[in-house]
Amino acid sequence: MIYRRVLLKLSGEALLGPSQPFGIDPLSCHHIATTVQEIASLGVQVAIVIGGGNLFRGSKLDMPRVPADQMGMLATLMNAMALHQAFEKVSCPSHILSAIPSFVDPYDQTKALHHLTQGNVLIFAGGTGNPYFTTDSAAALRALEIDADVLIKATKVDGIYNKDPLKYSGAVKFDHLTYTDVLAKQLQVMDLAAIALCLERKMPIRVVQMQMLKAAICGEAVGTLVEGD
Repeated sequence: MIYRRVLLKLSGEALLGPSQPFGIDPLSCHHIATTVQEIASLGVQVAIVIGGGNLFRGSKLDMPRVPADQMGMLATLMNAMALHQAFEKVSCPSHILSAIPSFVDPYDQTKALHHLTQGNVLIFAGGTGNPYFTTDSAAALRALEIDADVLIKATKVDGIYNKDPLKYSGAVKFDHLTYTDVLAKQLQVMDLAAIALCLERKMPIRVVQMQMLKAAICGEAVGTLVEGD
């Protein structure tokens, strides 16, 4: 393993079934849990930031940004609880820490590091706890706070392209990019705040499909790597 500790960013859509437009699919949760369990069994410490787009997108409702973002944070908590139960079913120890007051323990950096060193998969819920910040920003922030070796973003496609490969057959994949490349080309990898934070602290980002996660952690050149200029 080339990484000792990773932060895995998952969109809420990762919890959807193959043809499910909304909600949480138990089989998808199980697949994520078994994939992460296999990686954790190799001695890699894994933390997860989960989005909430499978349950709620505030842009679709006529409401101010702040309450919409707060509802989105609650959606991430529901997803985190679903993932936690999936880990329980495969006997993989896990724990949730939330940035917002909730049914689970509040986020604390010291607690987070303790759970990771104890071999628990850690699930971060509630984003950053603040409106106007996406779960991409939360992933970058938590990756830095836990001193992760890499931020891995799991997506539907096998890396970063110059345009959506699901819509354009001529889309070109990038194997390696700098943070400046991502900003200059306005590539939709993560939001600008997340990229800027990773740039400032030199946190590498690798974008892969979920099924490539183990290969990425084993050092194979899969997906797209974003790192220093």
